[in-house]
Amino acid sequence: MNFAELMDEADSAIFTELADDATLDGQPVRGMFAAPWLAPQIGRLNTGIVEPRLSLRDADACNAERGSAVKVGGSTYVVVAIEPDGTGITNLVLRPSDG
Repeated sequence: MNFAELMDEADSAIFTELADDATLDGQPVRGMFAAPWLAPQIGRLNTGIVEPRLSLRDADACNAERGSAVKVGGSTYVVVAIEPDGTGITNLVLRPSDG
């Protein structure tokens, strides 16, 4: 087994056990949701980081596009940017949905 296959196997195990349930344009996906505005402070200084993100495996993010709807944890978001990181993971930068 080569390194890429080992990493794919590790990612599968991690996302199966630790990921959050979500939907991307109505399709179920499992991803790592992060809402940095919950604690983005250094001392008393706010960092200004306020973008929630959903990290998905590339295969689960392949149909994502700007404007796609994401539901996670009872909240709805809109995809504002798609950032593949080159390791098989794509980060969807989100903004809370208006409706």
